[in-house]
Formats: sequence, C-alpha cells, structure tokens
Amino acid sequence: MRIMVVGAGKVGSTLAEHLTKEEHDVVVIDNNPAVLDKCQDDLDVKCVLGNGANIQTLVNAEIEETDILIAATASDEINLLCSLAAKRLGAKYTIARVRDPQYQDNVRMYKDVMGIDQSINPELATALEIGHLLRFPFASNVEVFAKGKVEMIEFKAQAQDPIIGVELRELSMNRKIPRVLYCAVEHNGKVFIPNGLSRIEPGDHVFVTGQRNEIRDYFKFLRGTMRLKNVMIIGGGRISYYLTKRIVGDNMHVTLIELDPRKSEMLSESLPHATVLCGDGTNIDTLEQEGLRNMDAFICLTDRDEENLMAGLYATRIGVPKVVIKNNRTNYSDIIASLGLDSVVSPKQITSDYILRQTRAFANSHGSSVEKLYRLFDGQAEALEFIVQEGEKFLGIPLRNLRMKSNTLVAVIVRGDKIITPFGDDHLEAGDSVIIMACASGISRLNEIIMR
Repeated sequence: MRIMVVGAGKVGSTLAEHLTKEEHDVVVIDNNPAVLDKCQDDLDVKCVLGNGANIQTLVNAEIEETDILIAATASDEINLLCSLAAKRLGAKYTIARVRDPQYQDNVRMYKDVMGIDQSINPELATALEIGHLLRFPFASNVEVFAKGKVEMIEFKAQAQDPIIGVELRELSMNRKIPRVLYCAVEHNGKVFIPNGLSRIEPGDHVFVTGQRNEIRDYFKFLRGTMRLKNVMIIGGGRISYYLTKRIVGDNMHVTLIELDPRKSEMLSESLPHATVLCGDGTNIDTLEQEGLRNMDAFICLTDRDEENLMAGLYATRIGVPKVVIKNNRTNYSDIIASLGLDSVVSPKQITSDYILRQTRAFANSHGSSVEKLYRLFDGQAEALEFIVQEGEKFLGIPLRNLRMKSNTLVAVIVRGDKIITPFGDDHLEAGDSVIIMACASGISRLNEIIMR
C-alpha cells in the first residue's frame, strides 16, 4: 500500500520505520528540512518538504494515489485539517492524532461530518493502559481483547511462585490453580511460545491470558491480594489528567504534583476529587514531604524520560509496591529492565501500535483482518485479535487437524459471551473473536496463520 505520514516527529518516524519493514510504499511530509534529511538517511521512504495541511503540498506528494494518510504532527488543528483535505483530494483512508481534551469530546463529529476515518489520542490511550496496570499491581503489562472480556497479563516470575519449575501441562491439570493459558515466555532475552513440557524459571517474563475473573483469581493465588488505595503522580500533563479522572472513580486517592503554578491551578479546578500540589515531583525532599513512602503506587509522567527514570528508581528503592514510568526512548528499554523497573509505558509505541493495527485491517478489509494488535517484548512477539469471517476454509475443523504457522498459538476463542481456552478438539466458527500469539511480525490475515 501507499501510505503517507505527515509529521516526522517521534510518532511519525517510528511509524515510517515499521511501515517500511512491512514493505509499504511510504511518503513522509514535514516542514523541517533537518528532520526530513534524517528520515532520508535512516529509512527507505520518499520525503516531501512542506506543510501537510497545505493542499499544494498534498498534491505534490500525489495524495490522490495514497491508500492511507496518517496525520501525526504536534498540532491537532493541522492533523484535522490535513485529514479533511486529504480525504477530499482522494485519499482512501485517514487517521489523525488528536490530543487536546477539548477536541477529544468532538471526535465522533469529526468522523461523521468531516469524513476522518480514525483518530488516536496518545495521552488517553496511555492513561487507559496505566489504569489497567493499577488493577493488577503485580503485572508489568496488561493488554485487553474482545471488548474487555479477555485480558493478557505480563508478569515477572519470582523464585517463591508456586508455578516455578513445574511443567505447564501439570499446572493445567492442577485444580487448585485458576485456569489460564501461558501464551509467551521471555527467558534470558529470548522469546518463545511455550508448550506442555515448558517450565517457568525465576526471572522469566510470562504472558498469561484468560477471562477477567480467572486472571484476578490466578494472581490472587500466585501473589495474594493487593489493592491500591493511595497513588502519587508526578507531572501534570494530559496523561495525568486523563488517568486521574479515571482512577478517582475506582476509589483511589490521587496526589498529583506539578511544577508549573498555572498548570497546577488549572488541574486543581478540573480535578476536584484529587489533591493537586505545586512543586518539583522529581525532588526527593518534596516526595518525602508529601508521603511517598506511604503510597501504594507512584506514577512518573513528567516530560523528561531521565527524570521519570530516576524518580521511579528512588520509589522502587524505598519500597513503593507499584511504580510506573513513562519512557519514549526505546534504546533505554534494556537498561530500564535491568534496573528492576518492569512497568514502563510509551505513548509513542502505543500510538504506533494502534495505527499499525489500523493499516493492517484496512489492507485486508475483506477478510479476517486484524482487530487488535499488540507488540510484545520489544517487538519480538505479537498478540493479534481477528474476527473470523464466513467462507474461511478452516471453519468447523478441529484445531488438531489444522496446520499452524510455526511459533504461533491460538490463545483464546470468544464465541458470544463464552470464553474458550482452546484445545485440539475445539474449532473456529464464523463470528468468533480469536486471539493469536505469534513470534513473527507483519501478519495481517488469519489464514496466514491457520491453514487446512
């Protein structure tokens, strides 16, 4: 497909990189020559200098030949105008990054009236992900499928866990252990799809999936009950705003610390049920004074990744049970993991994954296309959700009689309100939502994975 990316910032450049790896014809538009030069040097893309909201720029970039336009500049207004102009000029599908809460309330109108096909709010999406992490304090990553019916949880195995060293087939037969499916394991930096003979070792990163109540019972069995009541957030940006609005409704008390007096005053007015303080949340004395040691969770959401990292490390060292940090620098991932900080969120990566999912779905809109896509273990594996369509050749055939692409696993089948942990005798029906784990990338159709 021909895909045009407007804005070559953190999100735009990441998208261009992934899209070229999936062998799309990518065009990048930006009004900064230095940024475009870097894109030209690093990526196999066509670069066009100019304002993406300018009709002549879009025409020069051959917008009429474009399948998907992605507007990912730092300006919501430019993204909306660019998407509208592109649609009128012949682009088949448009995706706009919209961040301002005022615009977020009108997203449906933009879709219905202006013809914009999809929008993504990185800050809102990040806040929702952090909210999931707070529901499962022992988890380092939470992904949601099938409209919230199925959850996939990543956790780091510890030596005292009762699952350590036991073959997975034995765990599945143990009636005392709530039933979940072990989807993927990272052991010493290598990711694999486990089978019945696999064993979990201390330090492994494990993904399990199942119904929400099964997942809750599983972690209660594994680590006991832990409910977060007091949460401290540093940094008063949009993510903090969305997150605080979400979790105060879950009976959590939020202390939000923001350095800018004007911004802290605005947050205090818009978040009346939270305690909003003006101060430097990266200063240890401030954190101690505001009671960090008594907090159940500490969320670092400043604009500087380095400050988030240092504050998060301090909170971990003094024993705060749950620490989440925001980090957009992927080259820090290995360092952060080695320091014991497991819960890391990246708005850039969340946005990129969402848009990649949309591009794959559009490319295969007439087949069993990707509904959801999550890149796991720094892209070494993917979890994909498909809706099974009528006419697929594998319908009604027991899974044991089907050929599966190597290093893939049918993790969950959702049939109406029924959640099925699949075994060899189970089969797929039209309308099923099926979740696949794969140690591969670029998969966009279910029949690439399951064959007769």
